[in-house]
Amino acid sequence: MSESQVYLVTGASKGLGRSICDILASNGFTVIGLARESNELISLETSLKGKNLESMIFPCDLSSEAQIRSTAQKISEKFNAINGIIHNAGIIGPVGSMFEVDTNLWNDTIQVNLLAVQQLTKLLHPLMVNAQRCRVTTISSGAAVNSLASWSAYCTSKAGLDMWTRSLADEGSNDGISAVSVAPGIVDTDMQATIRSVSADDFPMVERFIGFHENGDLVAPDDVAKALFDLMTNHSMADSGNRFDVREL
Repeated sequence: MSESQVYLVTGASKGLGRSICDILASNGFTVIGLARESNELISLETSLKGKNLESMIFPCDLSSEAQIRSTAQKISEKFNAINGIIHNAGIIGPVGSMFEVDTNLWNDTIQVNLLAVQQLTKLLHPLMVNAQRCRVTTISSGAAVNSLASWSAYCTSKAGLDMWTRSLADEGSNDGISAVSVAPGIVDTDMQATIRSVSADDFPMVERFIGFHENGDLVAPDDVAKALFDLMTNHSMADSGNRFDVREL
């Protein structure tokens, strides 16, 4: 591998994750893109290799711990070090009363949004140490600090992710590993479209989110990635453990 820094991005095939991959690759980084198998992931590979031939994509369903283990092994066979990880993948999960939603769907949200982050990072820890300096960024949400009725799984997973980030900042510092979380604002992604499609019976605040879309309040993923770029690639050990808001960067 060349001396260009290697960054891994989850949820890489579309939305904010894809925009993050694009801006990293355009600035000379080698990108490892993880997402569920799809045509979008295939097209991402073509795009990334057009900017950096050493970039790679790996199909991986983060709801499966077995796939996470297999993918981490494949990455470890191809790369000696990882200079950064962007834990971007996330699902909104079941929207509805916490007393009525499907338990399996609730659990899946915790797995994808939180447990997979720990599982993947633990497996890749030797590569992070090998880099001597590794910057980890987790994509948080306002839902991490403000509960929303009908979003119990999502809110819980994002609150846990914020604390996980602080834990990594504490425990990774001796190995040159830093970790920050960032709330990206209201981004124009498929998740927002899913939220707008939920019935008012299941999500009483749905009209507010429809209004965000109709009023042009959603921010383009490319704009958010641009705002996050310096934080993701250049945050200091002094920044580690902090939570940021993209609107304040």
